[in-house]
Amino acid sequence: MFANLNGWHLLIVLVVVLLVFGATRLPALARGVGQSLRILRTEVVAPDRPAPEAAPGDVAEPHPPKG
Repeated sequence: MFANLNGWHLLIVLVVVLLVFGATRLPALARGVGQSLRILRTEVVAPDRPAPEAAPGDVAEPHPPKG
Protein backbone atom coordinates (compact mmCIF):
# COMPACT_ATOMS: atom_id res chain seq x y z
CA MET A 1 0.00 0.00 0.00
CA PHE A 2 2.73 2.48 0.94
CA ALA A 3 5.27 1.01 -1.48
CA ASN A 4 4.06 3.25 -4.30
CA LEU A 5 4.58 6.51 -2.39
CA ASN A 6 7.23 8.82 -3.74
CA GLY A 7 8.58 12.20 -2.67
CA TRP A 8 5.68 14.17 -4.12
CA HIS A 9 3.12 12.14 -2.22
CA LEU A 10 4.93 12.70 1.06
CA LEU A 11 5.23 16.41 0.32
CA ILE A 12 1.49 16.66 -0.32
CA VAL A 13 0.73 14.80 2.91
CA LEU A 14 3.01 17.16 4.85
CA VAL A 15 1.32 20.22 3.32
CA VAL A 16 -2.13 18.88 4.22
CA VAL A 17 -1.00 18.17 7.79
CA LEU A 18 0.43 21.68 8.01
CA LEU A 19 -2.84 23.17 6.78
CA VAL A 20 -4.98 21.09 9.13
CA PHE A 21 -2.98 21.49 12.33
CA GLY A 22 -1.15 24.77 11.73
CA ALA A 23 2.52 25.56 12.13
CA THR A 24 2.24 26.43 15.82
CA ARG A 25 0.75 23.07 16.85
CA LEU A 26 3.05 20.82 14.80
CA PRO A 27 5.89 20.62 17.39
CA ALA A 28 3.47 19.58 20.13
CA LEU A 29 1.84 17.07 17.79
CA ALA A 30 5.21 15.57 16.84
CA ARG A 31 6.24 15.43 20.50
CA GLY A 32 3.03 13.60 21.40
CA VAL A 33 3.46 11.10 18.58
CA GLY A 34 7.07 10.48 19.59
CA GLN A 35 6.11 9.94 23.21
CA SER A 36 3.33 7.53 22.22
CA LEU A 37 5.68 5.53 20.02
CA ARG A 38 8.26 5.40 22.82
CA ILE A 39 5.65 4.06 25.26
CA LEU A 40 4.43 1.53 22.72
CA ARG A 41 7.97 0.34 22.05
CA THR A 42 8.72 -0.16 25.75
CA GLU A 43 5.48 -2.08 26.25
CA VAL A 44 6.13 -4.33 23.26
CA VAL A 45 9.72 -5.05 24.27
CA ALA A 46 8.89 -5.96 27.88
CA PRO A 47 5.53 -7.80 27.80
CA ASP A 48 6.59 -10.28 30.49
CA ARG A 49 6.83 -7.53 33.11
CA PRO A 50 4.19 -8.22 35.79
CA ALA A 51 1.22 -5.88 35.99
CA PRO A 52 1.07 -3.67 39.09
CA GLU A 53 -1.02 -5.18 41.86
CA ALA A 54 -4.16 -3.31 42.87
CA ALA A 55 -4.47 -2.40 46.51
CA PRO A 56 -7.61 -3.75 48.27
CA GLY A 57 -9.01 -0.22 48.56
CA ASP A 58 -8.54 0.44 44.83
CA VAL A 59 -11.27 -1.97 43.69
CA ALA A 60 -14.26 -0.17 42.19
CA GLU A 61 -17.72 -0.82 43.57
CA PRO A 62 -20.06 -2.52 41.05
CA HIS A 63 -22.92 -0.35 39.87
CA PRO A 64 -26.44 -1.72 39.48
CA PRO A 65 -27.62 -1.94 35.86
CA LYS A 66 -29.60 1.01 34.57
CA GLY A 67 -33.09 0.36 33.38
